[in-house]
Amino acid sequence: MHLPPFQQITRRAMLQRSAAGFGYLALQALLGRECTQAAVENPLAPKQPQFPARAKRVVFLLMKGGPSHVDTFDPKPLLQRDDGKPYPFKQPRVQFAETGKLLKSPWSFKQYGQSGLPVSELFPNVSQCVDDLCIVRSLHGTNPAHGGACLKLHTGSDTQVRPSMGSWLLYGLGTENENLPGFITICPTLAHGGVNNWGAAFLPAYCQGTPIGNASIPADRAFVRHIRNEQISGAEQRKQLEFLAKVNREHLALSGPDSALEGRINSFELAYRMQSTMPEAQDVGGESDATKKLYGMDQPVTENFGRQCLMARRFLERGVRFVQVTHSDGEVQWDQHGNLFKGHSKNAAEVDKPIAGFLTDLKSRGLLDETLVLWGGEFGRTPTAQGGDGRDHNPNGFTMWMAGGGVKPGIAYGATDDYGYFAQEDKVHIHDLHATILHLLGINHEKLTYKYAGRDFRLTDVEGRVVKDIIA
Repeated sequence: MHLPPFQQITRRAMLQRSAAGFGYLALQALLGRECTQAAVENPLAPKQPQFPARAKRVVFLLMKGGPSHVDTFDPKPLLQRDDGKPYPFKQPRVQFAETGKLLKSPWSFKQYGQSGLPVSELFPNVSQCVDDLCIVRSLHGTNPAHGGACLKLHTGSDTQVRPSMGSWLLYGLGTENENLPGFITICPTLAHGGVNNWGAAFLPAYCQGTPIGNASIPADRAFVRHIRNEQISGAEQRKQLEFLAKVNREHLALSGPDSALEGRINSFELAYRMQSTMPEAQDVGGESDATKKLYGMDQPVTENFGRQCLMARRFLERGVRFVQVTHSDGEVQWDQHGNLFKGHSKNAAEVDKPIAGFLTDLKSRGLLDETLVLWGGEFGRTPTAQGGDGRDHNPNGFTMWMAGGGVKPGIAYGATDDYGYFAQEDKVHIHDLHATILHLLGINHEKLTYKYAGRDFRLTDVEGRVVKDIIA
């Protein structure tokens, strides 16, 4: 087949006409190489959100063990009236253990603030901040056991090892302080999911959370281990690090992409920079007496959790993207299968003033609007009794609250049934909670994905909807 003369083209003419295209291809390769190198050198550099964000950072106040919603932020008049009677509806098919008859709350509720939201007398200080709270009363999950429920809350999965929500945020947005980890968890529990609750799983190693202490260590003894090297000077360390990085990068050039090795290289660099930044960030000694008192650090009962909350504020204002603070003494926790009054009274007394002080301090510093505060546990408790004066695990309906970060203040959203057993109105699944958190930080939860084992994964897996009614 012969082309007409006007469609024929010589080899020389083709090269002349496509010369500019070759230049563009070369430029693209160069730019791609530069971007790849930049990502290797600083993978935690701040990234632009996918759309305008309402929040820049998150702090998660985890009440380990499962606080009872019907005794804290979800009052049930019928539960008070029908104390000692059988639960009148069908109970869940899968339960952690058997329970008996209805058990009324031993605490009274009062309305507070301009919003008039009711709060239990367990939280006299937090009740003064109620106009800043967005109380979600219709959370529900799938697992009645601590381990599975904790993993679900942190990672979106109770059956597989998945990246935690802090790791997903770090992967999607980077950090605003290259001298500190972008994801810090203060005094985390080592049980019920343990390190997987703040792990990066298959995400790049730099997305891993950095633990400071653990739940069995008092907060005043919780530090990043080996933060200082007393044996050699900083200049000597710098030389060692440069030599090690040179050797590792030579190996990387020969081996090809290796996320584990790249993660180690970056972790060495971060650890070196942290030596001068982390001790100052953790040291609350320079805070005023008034600030320490605000957090309850002047009282033995509140000193430990107050110190954790104050450390969290210092990390947040220094650009850490995600901070988790865990209340769990490893013994009582919020897991009152028996002796509800004593256990919940003890736990609430330890956290009430520090949380109220934390919210007040964030607000006074102009940080609350850009910081999403999340409070809650892995599930709630049953309205039916266990052990005479306790409550069992209840993932079918429970309460968490949020503050700041673009949520509507002074509202209660959703509802459980008349006795508080099942989420009933405007139900919010754990996947919905995660989708909403990501949305508030400017991320479409369906588009924040990572390809692994042949498929694209995300925090919300194949589910989740943004709860738009709670967004301001």
